Amino acid sequence: MKVVTAMNSYAPRNFATAAKSAPSYLDVAANAHGAEKGHLMRQALDRLGGTRRQVVEVGPGGGAAVAWLAATLADQPADTPRVELTLVEAPGVTSASLVQAMEKFGQVGACRLVTGLATELDAVLPGPVDVISASALLHEVYSYSGGYPGLYSLIRALPAMLTSGGFFAYRDVYAVNASCLHQRVTHSYDIPSWLRFLRLFLPRYLSEGRHPYHRADDQILVRQNSRPITIPELDTSTCALVTAPIGLLRETQRHYLTARDHVWRSGALGFTPILDGQLAADWIDFGAGHKRVHYALTDLDWLPLSQKAMLRSISEPYADHLTVDGDLFDEVTDVVLDAFLNAVERGDRACAEVWSAWMSREGHETYTYFSLDELLTAFTVLSAEAQAETVLMPIQSSDIERRERHHYNRFLSRRLISPLLDAKQLVLFANVPRADTTTLRQALATVRPWCSKPNLARIHTAVCTRG
Repeated sequence: MKVVTAMNSYAPRNFATAAKSAPSYLDVAANAHGAEKGHLMRQALDRLGGTRRQVVEVGPGGGAAVAWLAATLADQPADTPRVELTLVEAPGVTSASLVQAMEKFGQVGACRLVTGLATELDAVLPGPVDVISASALLHEVYSYSGGYPGLYSLIRALPAMLTSGGFFAYRDVYAVNASCLHQRVTHSYDIPSWLRFLRLFLPRYLSEGRHPYHRADDQILVRQNSRPITIPELDTSTCALVTAPIGLLRETQRHYLTARDHVWRSGALGFTPILDGQLAADWIDFGAGHKRVHYALTDLDWLPLSQKAMLRSISEPYADHLTVDGDLFDEVTDVVLDAFLNAVERGDRACAEVWSAWMSREGHETYTYFSLDELLTAFTVLSAEAQAETVLMPIQSSDIERRERHHYNRFLSRRLISPLLDAKQLVLFANVPRADTTTLRQALATVRPWCSKPNLARIHTAVCTRG
């Protein structure tokens, strides 16, 4: 294993380095879905053939994709050229599981770790490479490195970092199926834990987070009992109607899930669900998102005895822990989560520390700044503006995927009247030479089903501007 430090004297704005590299997060909570994270990387390698093997992963985290790629390359013919994998991680972010994954990859290829910022990739990399892969990178750049200007600069720089015909493999949170994230919708909330989360989260996110909801018509309007109120006035015992940009409501929904999982993992509620590994995938019906939850009771006395008794009564022993139907688990733990959030509002020190740890790590981030339509358009138009001899576009229908999170969607559909789909979007962008008109026509046909007519016009103009 080789570790190289690039010349960077600062970290991104408000980047929670300590929280992002905490073993409980990077080695556990964020170290999953290796096959999904590495899928497009491997697909790109297969399409490039056996000689072009220089690969970069930006933000490898706990190394899930590195370990998965190593496993898939283990059965390649002995005479196949070795993959040269470079991992680029932010300064100060370290992971024990990444070290283990790198050692595993070293058995099938070459692997090195360099320290640097995604916005300075051109200074970190010695020259163009064949594949660049990233998971959840763009929302990190948006949230911590200058908002849209920082994001646009990164996209414009990518073509020059890739060889002609190379690939940028990208995976991130699916936004919404809407023409624009600023489209106004009205959602209703009637579950106490959701109402309390809105009251706790939204004011701080809107004032401290980097988000695009600053327009005059992005204002949040809340009504209870047919009366307009402010967010801090929300009554958790009464149904609320919230009118806001659909992207902001999607953002709120996503953050509720990450906050809930963080609180669960902390053990602060008196129990700890197993959210990772084989037992986390004990499905009753995968397609319906219905599964059994495995959990252990903790020694904390915060959970009332009545709640512990209820959990025990609906659960069954399984080895050294307990298991329960996921729907029943959600019903019981929603009540406990509401009590936890209430304790945060009251100033309970232990609960406030758990909440603050989550807020510092993820509470300021904006995930859904691009719908899939906007993502495809941004990459094509911005890469074309870079005045390079290539443009970034997916060229096959299989290059664009949406993978639903069935379990989260089941939970959301049972809690919200208007749930917004939780999923991951995966896109494999090819660095297509402008002179390759055949491939460009194929690429235009590939994005057509996913893009609105105005954005298709923008894409076509950007591709054809230089003939």
